[in-house]
Amino acid sequence: MQRYRVVTGVLALALGGCAVPGGGFSGQQGVEPATRRFVNPGTMAQLDGFTHAVRIGFVTYVSGEVPLDSAGHLVGAGDLAAQAKQAFANLNLVLRIAGNVPADVVKLTVYVVNYHPRDLAVIRQAAPEFFPDKNPPTGLVLGVQALPQEGMLIAVDAIAQAPAMFRPRAGAP
Repeated sequence: MQRYRVVTGVLALALGGCAVPGGGFSGQQGVEPATRRFVNPGTMAQLDGFTHAVRIGFVTYVSGEVPLDSAGHLVGAGDLAAQAKQAFANLNLVLRIAGNVPADVVKLTVYVVNYHPRDLAVIRQAAPEFFPDKNPPTGLVLGVQALPQEGMLIAVDAIAQAPAMFRPRAGAP
C-alpha cells in the first residue's frame, strides 16, 4: 500500500510540475485551449440532429458527410462515384472551415450501402487527396443496409488533427 501512495504522489508531482498557467505544458507556450467550437456552415445541407463538426483544441470530429448539395438535394442518384465525389467535397469544405485540410485526417470511416470490395477503387478515385500513397489515415470501409435519406449510397466521417504551432520556451535549446 505504501508503494502505491508513493508512486501516485510522484506521478502527481511530475504532472503538476509540467503544467503551466494558461494551459498546455512547459515548453508549449501558445497552445490552443481545449474549447469546443461547433461548425455548421449555413451554405451546406445538414442532417437533422447532427452538427457537421466539432473542433476541440487541435482535433476536429466530423459527422458523416453525405452526398447532398447546398440546397439539400441528393447528388448522383444511383451513382456511387458521383455521390462519393460530393460526400468528400462536403467533408473537405467542413474540414477547411474548421481549420483543417485533408492531410490532417488521422481517421476516416466510409459507410457504403450494399458495399462490394470493388467499390473501394471507385471511392478512392473520387477523393485521392484523402487516400495518399504515403502515410494514409487510419480507417475503415463499412457496408451498411441504409443511410439517413433514401437513395444515399455513401457517407464519410473523419477525425482530423491540425499540426500544433508550438513556440519554444525562452532559453530552451
